[in-house]
Amino acid sequence: MLLDLTLAFFTAFLLVMIAMPSLIKVAKLKHLVDEPGDERKLHNRSVPTIGGIMIFAGTLFAYCLLFPSKENWMMGNNYDPLSALNEFKYLVASMFVLFFLGLKDDIIGVSPNKKLYVHALVGIILVYLADIRITSFWGLFEVNDLPYWFSIVLSLFTYIVIVNAINLIDGVDGLAGGIGVIASLTFAIWFYTTGDLPLALLAISLTGALIGFLVFNFQPAKIFMGDSGSLILGMVLFVLAMKLIEFPPSRLNGFFQHVSKPVLVIAILAYPLMDTLRVFTVRIANGQSPFKADKNHIHHKLLSLGFNHRQVCLILYAYTIGIIILTFLMPKETPNISFVVVISATMISLISLFWFTKK
Repeated sequence: MLLDLTLAFFTAFLLVMIAMPSLIKVAKLKHLVDEPGDERKLHNRSVPTIGGIMIFAGTLFAYCLLFPSKENWMMGNNYDPLSALNEFKYLVASMFVLFFLGLKDDIIGVSPNKKLYVHALVGIILVYLADIRITSFWGLFEVNDLPYWFSIVLSLFTYIVIVNAINLIDGVDGLAGGIGVIASLTFAIWFYTTGDLPLALLAISLTGALIGFLVFNFQPAKIFMGDSGSLILGMVLFVLAMKLIEFPPSRLNGFFQHVSKPVLVIAILAYPLMDTLRVFTVRIANGQSPFKADKNHIHHKLLSLGFNHRQVCLILYAYTIGIIILTFLMPKETPNISFVVVISATMISLISLFWFTKK
């Protein structure tokens, strides 16, 4: 199992590393670049915007190439290999749909209504057809099993939130990719430790592709991931998040049995979720559309303090890792307390940040 995951990581990583220079060259020749000029843009030169092509290609190629035969899957404990294969086909189909939506948006633009229609389609494929959804809060808020209709609605909403949250933090060189690496690697460790090879393989393939991408995206960025990358990243993280929350308790080892699964997922995605919630709240309070672009994100605040792109990324990487570690220190027996502690730590960090920003 470990050999398969190692091969998947290096396959995705090397594919991106080898092919990305050619992609950058083609993008510049065809003028598939983001030009400076808009006051919201933080770069002062033309930068290709289609790096998501290689994130998509590297992840999908490694995942499909090394996807295990059923003999190598975790058997027993109500684990159904046919269910994993069914999820595989829907996941790959959804990745293709979102990739082409993002690529079109990167090149010629796509209207918000069309984006919404495509997201609705992908959400239905993943939540309804693939049955990748939240069915229980596992004791959080004293709630366990959810009604089927509420499970569907909540899962569709969660998909929209996660995908858009990842898209919105893609504003600093290396930020979205680095947060994606931390999240996907955490998911990979979870699923590897709990013995789920297909999901661990998906997570580690994404990790390898993102690290390869970061070589070209860390400041000064030679290429941006664009929507073709952020949509794929958000969708895969949504799938991994749902599968972690729904992971059967009977297959957890002693260490992970003491972690609240919903709280852990919130911690893994704490930065993009909290930043999106804060920005949307501020915009609505000011009578603006929550989707109106501005420079009020956390990374903008850090830049205003004088930090450069690399420093902003490292601060937010450390912040994310710290929240995840904090979650593992919380007892599963008190998920509500774990939730309050994690959310409080997140919010106190944000309040401290804005307090220092005003100094």
